[in-house]
Amino acid sequence: MKEPILYFASHRRQFLGLVTLAWAQVGGAQSVMPALLPSPPSLQIELAKALQQKQALIVMVSLEGCAFCRIARSSHLVPMQKAGTPIVQLDMRSVQGVLDFQGRATTHDQLIKQWRISVAPTLLFFGPGGKEVAERMEGGYLPDFYGPYLEERLLKARQAL
Repeated sequence: MKEPILYFASHRRQFLGLVTLAWAQVGGAQSVMPALLPSPPSLQIELAKALQQKQALIVMVSLEGCAFCRIARSSHLVPMQKAGTPIVQLDMRSVQGVLDFQGRATTHDQLIKQWRISVAPTLLFFGPGGKEVAERMEGGYLPDFYGPYLEERLLKARQAL
């Protein structure tokens, strides 16, 4: 018989898949319409608006069909965005056009690759000049911890401004 830790490590992907599926089913039962964040035509303009409010711009990198992305959006990010926190969304694998922080034309997917992001959801916190002002939040966190980690990053981002 394998050691429990080795057994778990070798079956981690299956376990995470089952957790994701269960979480998606629970989250899917809560709403018919998915909560959405705005998709910006220009990050440069969105950043300027955020900085006028003395806030960092939060960029959520999402992936279509991602249960963790949906939960993070509906439970935390959309309510924050509705309350006035500047948050936008870029989508992995999307060829939708966007202007980067320097005003150059690119696509969501190209920009995400340029930022070296391979995990969804990922939250980035941008300040003056399009520089990251807080540590990225990568992946899905346990629901009880997502909010506190997000608040910690927002505090660091505000302090950096």
